[in-house]
Amino acid sequence: MVEINGEGKSIREINGLIKQLVAEGETNISIKNPTARHNLGVAVLQPVHLSFEGSVGYYCAGLIDSPTVDIRGSAGWGVAESMLTGTVIVHGSAGNGAGAAIRGGAVVIHGDAAARAGVSMKGGLVLIGGNCGYMSGFMAQKGHIVVCGDAGPAFADSMYETVCYVGGKADDLGNDAVVSDMTAEDVAFLEATLTRHFPDRAGNAANFKKIVAGRKLWNFKTQERTFWREAL
Repeated sequence: MVEINGEGKSIREINGLIKQLVAEGETNISIKNPTARHNLGVAVLQPVHLSFEGSVGYYCAGLIDSPTVDIRGSAGWGVAESMLTGTVIVHGSAGNGAGAAIRGGAVVIHGDAAARAGVSMKGGLVLIGGNCGYMSGFMAQKGHIVVCGDAGPAFADSMYETVCYVGGKADDLGNDAVVSDMTAEDVAFLEATLTRHFPDRAGNAANFKKIVAGRKLWNFKTQERTFWREAL
């Protein structure tokens, strides 16, 4: 493992050192003293393991393809935004828009996630060990959102084909979000996901609620003007 000490270095210098070490063939890089700065570890496109030894600011690990990113603390807004593939693990909690617009890979948050987790995601997995804030899953198109705790207000609002699972309360669903029956395939997927990322929670998959789009918003109908007006 190679270490980068972020103390006294600018964000540009830290990111430049990450890119330089990756180009030199390093596959395991530890970044000490990230001190909650923004835009760290962005646009990394190789299968490298990055470990941030502390909390990070906004938009950490955005626009990545292939790396595994461990954040040994909490993350600000937009962690892993627009990730193509890879795995981003936040060992604390995450701010607004965690996993926004991801296309694949996995965003794993051990603590809570604030508002709009998984907003407009187009694939992949957003897994939250605690609770999530309001409008999480808003306009999510594909992939899976798993919330082990409670879902905030307007959960899964205006979704497309994303499938959500909630282990706690989900009393305030968004427009066109409905509770659906859990199938054997759902339980198997959820059990495998929990076993891999949160093994202490394994065996509880059947107690989760499945939430999907009711599909009323998929096609506009003039007789549903009021429903559409509320959604928009």
